[in-house]
Parts: sequence; C-alpha cells; structure tokens
Amino acid sequence: MGPRLLILFVIGDILGTGIYATTGKVAGKVGGALWLPFAIGFAVAILTAASYVELVGKYPKAAGAALYTQRAFNVPFVTFLVAFMVMCSGLSSASAAALAFGGDYLDELTNGTVPATLAAVLFILALAALNLRGVSESVKANVVFTLVELTGLLVILGIGLAAVLTGDGEPARLGNVETGGTGYALLSGVLGATALGFFAFVGFEDSVNMAEETVDPQRTFPRGIFIGVAVTGTVYVLVALVSSLLVPTSTLAASSGPLLEVVKAGGVAFPHRLFAVIALFAVANSALINIMMASRLCYGMANERILPRGMGRVLPGRRTPVAGIVFVTLLALGLVSTGEIAGLGDTTSFLLLCVFAVVNVAVLVLRRDQVAHPHFRAPTPLPVLGAVTALILASPLADRSAGVYLRAGVLVLLGVALWAVNKLVLRARGEDPGGSRL
Repeated sequence: MGPRLLILFVIGDILGTGIYATTGKVAGKVGGALWLPFAIGFAVAILTAASYVELVGKYPKAAGAALYTQRAFNVPFVTFLVAFMVMCSGLSSASAAALAFGGDYLDELTNGTVPATLAAVLFILALAALNLRGVSESVKANVVFTLVELTGLLVILGIGLAAVLTGDGEPARLGNVETGGTGYALLSGVLGATALGFFAFVGFEDSVNMAEETVDPQRTFPRGIFIGVAVTGTVYVLVALVSSLLVPTSTLAASSGPLLEVVKAGGVAFPHRLFAVIALFAVANSALINIMMASRLCYGMANERILPRGMGRVLPGRRTPVAGIVFVTLLALGLVSTGEIAGLGDTTSFLLLCVFAVVNVAVLVLRRDQVAHPHFRAPTPLPVLGAVTALILASPLADRSAGVYLRAGVLVLLGVALWAVNKLVLRARGEDPGGSRL
C-alpha cells in the first residue's frame, strides 16, 4: 500500500461501528453532552498513536504490539497475552459490528423480518469468505466501504448544518452532563462514557500489522496514522454534536441505529433506507478489517511459535491464513451468540486500553534500542500521558459493567490455556518453549 491507500485504510479502520452503532449508548451514559466523551477519546487516541508511529518506524514488521512488548520486556508469556488481547479485541469489535448489522439499520430495510442473531452469524461467515480471497481484495473492498461510510457521515454533518441555519434542534442539550450524580458519580460516568466512546477510535493500531505490505513505512506511517486519527476525531465530535442537537438522549440511547434517528429527525429529505444501506456498509467495513487483522495476527503468532504452528497454515494458491481465519471466525460466532453491542464494544475498548498502556510503556523502554534508519520519535510526555490515561479508562473508575470484565477474563483465560498447550507441545518435541524470534 502507498500513502494514500494507507490513509484511507486507517480512516476506514477507525470509522464504522463505533460511531454508527454505539453513539446512542454513549449518550445514555453521559446525556446531552455527547461530544465530550468523543473529544476526550480523540485526545487519548492521539497520545497512543504517537507511540505506535514511533515503534512501527523502528520495527516495520507485522506483529505490532506483540513485537514491541517482546523487544521491550523479553517475557514470552506477557508477549502472548498482549498479542492475544489484541486479537480478541478485533473479534469483539467485529462481533459488535455484526450485531449492529442485524439491528435497526437492517430492520429499516426488512421491516424486522430477519432475526438479528441470524443476520449477524451469516454476516460473519460472509466476511470470512471475503477474507479468504486475500489482502488485495479485502483492501480494495475497504476503500469502497470507506468512501461510502464517509458519505454517510457527511450527510449527518449536512443535516446538522441545515439545522443550525434554520434554528432547529435543542442547543441547550449540548451542555447537559447526566451521569446520575455528582462528584465521584459524575467523574465515573464521564469516564465510563469515554471508555465506551473510545471504541469508535480503535482501529488505527490494526494498521501497523500492514507494515510489511506498505511502501516505505518509516515515512508513510506517521502521515497515515496522524491524518487518519485527526480526520476521524474531528468528524466524530461534529457528528456527536449534531446527534445530540437534533435527537433526545432517550431516543438515541434506545436505538442500535442512532444515526438513522438523526436522519429522521433532521427535517432534510434524505431517503431513510438509503442511509440504512450506507450504515450497513460502514459496520461491514469495521468487521472486515478486524476479522482480517485478527487472522493475520494469529498467523504471525503461529510463525513465532507463540501459537501452535498449525495455525500458520495458508490456503494454497491464495496464500491467505486459512487456519487463522477459521479460528477467529469461530470465536467471533461465539461472541455474537452471547453478547450485545454495547457490552462487546466496551470489551473491545477495555482490552485495547490495557494493550495501549503496555505499548506506551514499551516505547519508553525501547528508547535504549537504537536502529540504523531514521524514524519518527514521539515527545516523551506523550507516551507517559498515554499510559496514564489508558490505565484510568481501563480501571474501575470508568463506569463499566461486570459483564465486560467477565467476558474479557474468559478470553484471556482461553489465551492462557492455548499458551500452556503450545508450551507443552514444544517441550515434548524437544524445542525451546520459551523462545521467540520476535
């Protein structure tokens, strides 16, 4: 990929399910000041993006956070946990997208005749089939989907501009922070809304797994990631402002298709069904990228002997990681069957916030490791603040349900079990179970 395609890839990876499906759930946590969690999430994303840009410039390989963790701490078990958490975050994100696909947006087209869970399962299977076709086809589909979902958000912004010019909406609602209390309850509510809203920003970290398929990554990635995060962050804050301006908080909170509610309330003659189609493309794009990245991360871990080698098997002819695709698809189907959009979105955020804290520390530790080629270097306060803010948003200070911690814990325990089995197999073969070529 060249620089333009990478920028579109990053934007497409970030845009999608978070803003199209969970905006209403964020509103339910914070009230009319819906823009506030997205503004805070934007700042947190920029901090961590700077660390990723420095690290991908130093080590342009596909393993991403796992690579950085291993180089910084040289503890294979921790490396595996980080890699597995990244993979599972992609799967929980794709599962949230699948459920959003089967929700209110699809209901607008089918009048509710297709069960949401069935639609989500068929959706996951279709994405797995596309993923098997290869990176080239998947990236090309991503470009098309990105342009479509950007169009949808521009429609929302156009509706908002028309509302401002005609005096429609409730501007007073934009300053209402409704978290059910004051003091600690207020802080916890805002942090909880920010943690859930941060789900809309995850995705830029997936792009580092494309480092080996990008032209001149040392020069391409800084521009690609920073422009991608800046564009999406600006659009998110503006969309949040428009949503809260035009639609009551209770209506947004009750909908799995909140932006469709904005279109309906906007007073602009834009076809509701057409917007529903655009939204379906948006959530499909998020799921496609996350399934694609999770399968390739699985493939990378198998090559590094962190997962069983059989999971590195590729499809003859297409050279796509067939074993990894099957594995992550099965996990995604399990999550779709047992979760709901907000819970899966918050699970994604929690897992990645933990990983981001490790990555921000790793970038500081790896300052002692000098490389021969030039690369971007983040100002030291940025990774420090990135680690602190990530830990705060991952902590119980953020108003997060126990189910999120339980789901994340089950996924991590599954990872521990896989690591232990792989270690025993390597030991039985007389190989070094603690080694890693990362």
